Amino acid sequence: MKIKTLRLILGDQLNSQHSWFESVNQDVIYVMMEMRQETDYVTHHIQKIVGFLVAMRQFAEELKQRGHQVAYITLDDEINTQSLPQNLLWLIQELDIQQFEYLLPDEYRLDLQLKDFCHNLSIPSKAIDSEHFLSQREELATFFKGKETFLMENFYRMMRKKYKVLMDGDEPTSGQWNYDADNRKKLPKDHRPIEPLIFSKNVEDIVQLLSQSGVSSIGNIDAKNFLWPTTHQESLVLLDFFLENCLAQFGTYEDAMHPSYWSIYHSRLSFSLNLKLLHPLEVIQKSVEYWEQHQDTITIAQIEGFVRQILGWREYMRGIYWAKMPEFATMNFFGHDRKLPSWFWSGQTKMACLRHAITQSLDYAYAHHIQRLMLTGNFMLLAGIHPDDADAWYLGIYIDAIEWVEITNTRGMSQYADGGIIGSKPYVGSANYIDKMSHYCGTCFYDKNKKTGDKACPFNSLYWHFFERNRSLLEKNPRIGMSYITLNKMATTQRQELLKQADFYLEHIEKL
Repeated sequence: MKIKTLRLILGDQLNSQHSWFESVNQDVIYVMMEMRQETDYVTHHIQKIVGFLVAMRQFAEELKQRGHQVAYITLDDEINTQSLPQNLLWLIQELDIQQFEYLLPDEYRLDLQLKDFCHNLSIPSKAIDSEHFLSQREELATFFKGKETFLMENFYRMMRKKYKVLMDGDEPTSGQWNYDADNRKKLPKDHRPIEPLIFSKNVEDIVQLLSQSGVSSIGNIDAKNFLWPTTHQESLVLLDFFLENCLAQFGTYEDAMHPSYWSIYHSRLSFSLNLKLLHPLEVIQKSVEYWEQHQDTITIAQIEGFVRQILGWREYMRGIYWAKMPEFATMNFFGHDRKLPSWFWSGQTKMACLRHAITQSLDYAYAHHIQRLMLTGNFMLLAGIHPDDADAWYLGIYIDAIEWVEITNTRGMSQYADGGIIGSKPYVGSANYIDKMSHYCGTCFYDKNKKTGDKACPFNSLYWHFFERNRSLLEKNPRIGMSYITLNKMATTQRQELLKQADFYLEHIEKL
């Protein structure tokens, strides 16, 4: 007897290569839904919501063209309760479903919601692997069993060996595992990076739908020229563009920041990867093959830096997420409790670096990892912003932000709220670091060279204020020793002036 099965596909599970789709079965109905449950759990960037909905609709259409049965519930569908469990129950009853299946979600809240739903369901149900990630949910926890800190480099090397990427037997190609030290250069003064490849699709209907439905959002959008890839094919085009035009310079300038260039040599594939439009192994293998054919123009430092982001960092962050949730979402090592300044939502600050990074984020729903870590994140940490506020901002503003990757980067790497599970030290810096890696300081209202007094760069005094107020938590950290040696050598009056300057800036944080 044939069993009528309902299979759920979430908005970040658009993996056309999944084994589910290898054969067509008319007794299987795939369901996809646009829900206020998902648009509203945090205030998202308008481009993020639009990107998800466009990609979902195109994916559903692709499945239909391949002969699959698809039930698609739009945001304004009259039967849409805007709740995942309620919509599923209605479909199960309406379509006389005898079995329910779903792909394992990558967010803890959805994992819990679907487990609860299935627990109370009167028909059989089962969860299937999404067949996307290169490590299992529990693999990292098993790998680091008994360890207090989870060193990414160790996990990365294991993954390199497991997938035989850039390896000669058990040894790394060229004899060196990591070229991060080679990849920290500022853009030369007259250097012009390649113009980024952008797509241009009309999404006015989706924008109108969101407006009519009352969905709140942040950021800006050119509804006639939506710039992000939303299909597997478009994502491959963006990958090819990166390999042909950006990879040769990617590693060298991956940490560089510039007010005139929002993309520089970054791939911008994270949105496609996180929606599963691209498979990580597909990206890695294609990239390594391209490098192998162009070693005369592309050094190993470039390809290794790119591979590390996907095979190392991305898999590592997901592993941390499943090893430490839900406790991770409440960690606040420093006890920070300051509210995020309102200008984080407008970009209207006199600090040139933050004005550019935030404005760029509002315009493109994108900023690269150093802008996120050493500009916006750096300021939040120095200013003592509550990690909940940091999470809400990062999760909302970036098109590639899904909790499993956002919260581990934000609460762990950026804010050190986990007390050192991910990073061995807090990543903070003064104006000196920002000027070393960018071209912001020359046009700033504040003076990068001044630590106190009129127009002194806020990063300078906040940097020392951070270390002074957290002395009991950080002074014994071996990776921060030099900062406390310098602080202890300061004349008492100089230290007091720095702390007074920082207190003034924190008191007037809304006016910075």
